[in-house]
Amino acid sequence: MQSINYEDFEKIEIRAGRITRAENFPRARKPAYKLWIDFGEIGEKKSSAQITGCYSKEELIGKLVTAVVNFPPKQVADFISEVLVLGVVLNDKEVVLIQPDRDVPIGKRIL
Repeated sequence: MQSINYEDFEKIEIRAGRITRAENFPRARKPAYKLWIDFGEIGEKKSSAQITGCYSKEELIGKLVTAVVNFPPKQVADFISEVLVLGVVLNDKEVVLIQPDRDVPIGKRIL
């Protein structure tokens, strides 16, 4: 594992957001959802997330998440993913979302 310094870490914008919409993403190579996430002042951003094994679309609506918001957009099939939603990858390759343990204002930075 390569070490970084604190200044490197400060360049990463990790923010709290709230999922407002989730759709199946059948064109993705691996099972995924298309997510729309509200980040408050930053606005609504889209993300492709491979979290279908642990979450239904319905339970994602309203859920707080954490995401890197300053990566360049990435095209995934016919969808532009603007943010990287953070999660813990389990041994079976399923992903569990990393989220605040209480209600927080959306758009706030995570350090």
